[in-house]
Amino acid sequence: MTFLTSLVRRATLKENEQIPKYEKIHNFKVHTFRGPHWCEYCANFMWGLIAQGVKCADCGLNVHKQCSKMVPNDCKPDLKHVKKVYSCDLTTLVKAHTTKRPMVVDMCIREIESRGLNSEGLYRVSGFSDLIEDVKMAFDRDGEKADISVNMYEDINIITGALKLYFRDLPIPLITYDAYPKFIESAKIMDPDEQLETLHEALKLLPPAHCETLRYLMAHLKRVTLHEKENLMNAENLGIVFGPTLMRSPELDAMAALNDIRYQRLVVELLIKNEDILF
Repeated sequence: MTFLTSLVRRATLKENEQIPKYEKIHNFKVHTFRGPHWCEYCANFMWGLIAQGVKCADCGLNVHKQCSKMVPNDCKPDLKHVKKVYSCDLTTLVKAHTTKRPMVVDMCIREIESRGLNSEGLYRVSGFSDLIEDVKMAFDRDGEKADISVNMYEDINIITGALKLYFRDLPIPLITYDAYPKFIESAKIMDPDEQLETLHEALKLLPPAHCETLRYLMAHLKRVTLHEKENLMNAENLGIVFGPTLMRSPELDAMAALNDIRYQRLVVELLIKNEDILF
């Protein structure tokens, strides 16, 4: 790599570290307002005694029901409305905290990389579930001030368990229901070039905050595989763990969902192995 290329690469990386402007739709719920209220979109009065309009549960915007269809996707979640970290929509969380990725992901990965990469069975071995629940409550209560250090949780499997639980608790999985069929399709393709091309197309279907979080996670899992001699976790093993954690079939048919499990594993394995090409 020439000096100039390396400079350009460094500048690009620095630029990429800036917090992107993620678009987010409003989370409108029918609302009964106490006292007179005006629509914040058309500025007209909201008539009626009950259910006069809708209110965004994430940012507090109040509008007529019919106006809600015309409001732009410019929801700026407010921390006073977004009370929890786990089970919160991913884009909502990062916008509320003005971060690039969910702080849970960043903090857990930092902790795991600082003291756990050589731990045998990393991500496969389960931590004590009561303590994982403790970590979840700490994040919900304290956000980025949560203490997940070795002094609090000596067993690294508690931190890996908390990270996996975060992804399992997402209302919309990291690999979203909309993008799911394309990812599964890519895993079924036999030709390696065509497979990567389809996987690349599938990544474009993810919302930006989901894609960025997936990129960061896959780069981390790739680093986990570099310590395979010590931790015994290669891309295939990690695929087994993370396939059903990051992907959930939109199909309600249990048999179809069961058939997809091997493809879910393969998707994650491919994402880890080709992380440098795909992202």
